[in-house]
Amino acid sequence: MANRFDLPNLGLGIGLRSPHFPYILEHWPQVDWFEVISENYMDSRGKPRAVLDQIAERYPLVMHGVSLSIGSSDPLDFDYLAKLKALAAEVSPVWVSDHLCWTGIAGLNTHDLLPMPLTEDALAHTVERIRIVQDYLERPLVLENPSTYLEFEASTMPDAEFLGRMAAEADCGILLDVNNIYVCARNHGWDPDAYIRTIPADRIIQFHLAGHEDCGTHIIDTHNTNVIDEVWELYRSAHLHTGGDGAATLLEWDADIPPFPVLMAEVAQAKDFMTVARTQPRASSPAAAAPKADGRSFPHPLHIMPTE
Repeated sequence: MANRFDLPNLGLGIGLRSPHFPYILEHWPQVDWFEVISENYMDSRGKPRAVLDQIAERYPLVMHGVSLSIGSSDPLDFDYLAKLKALAAEVSPVWVSDHLCWTGIAGLNTHDLLPMPLTEDALAHTVERIRIVQDYLERPLVLENPSTYLEFEASTMPDAEFLGRMAAEADCGILLDVNNIYVCARNHGWDPDAYIRTIPADRIIQFHLAGHEDCGTHIIDTHNTNVIDEVWELYRSAHLHTGGDGAATLLEWDADIPPFPVLMAEVAQAKDFMTVARTQPRASSPAAAAPKADGRSFPHPLHIMPTE
């Protein structure tokens, strides 16, 4: 297996979506790389797969999944992993990614990215499963921090600490979704800058950028609009956190998808935030929370209790 962290900075990429197939095949745009949703192609031999094969001949690809359910207590799904491995063998992604979450239990799939209980037991369980998956795939695995709307009352550590320890102990990479950090900071009262500073910079392999819907009392990660200024500023902070080396950066846009040139213009803005350092520290985020008595700063305004 290749060195898991001998991975290149791919530059600026865009999520490959079917409405853009005609434009891409006609113009072969100057995009550094594409990210594909693994599940969209694992069982397909029709036109989408034919288009993917053509694109894979011209651009670097990364496979991004939503069904690994790495945090579930259900056994790993080796039928799914076999399909994932076969697709990777055919399109040669630079790495394979998914989410730090669980998607169901007892064989039931919620088709959602559910929050992890942030405990020592859950960490050890997840680390062991990541090791198994990486060994099976024989490829680097990169895991993303998802947007969450509830937290477990039983959690004993902040989300960023769990993510960083997971990557170090499992020897995997981190896909740092900057929009998700902002969403969670608003939903749960986190300090987004402190979150970024907690993440081990050498484990950050990729960034995600996206838009969201602000509902006032909470934010929903919708991927259907432009990246807002506050998320761009967090991206600048995250880029600086890597020591200026940066990481592959991808724009996600999955609903109300605009013409391809609009996405090109949006992702091009990332260059400004990669190359221009802030002249003064950004003011503390209004989402920042006062530390608890034990020194932790991650209040739980919304809770879910673990079931027996």
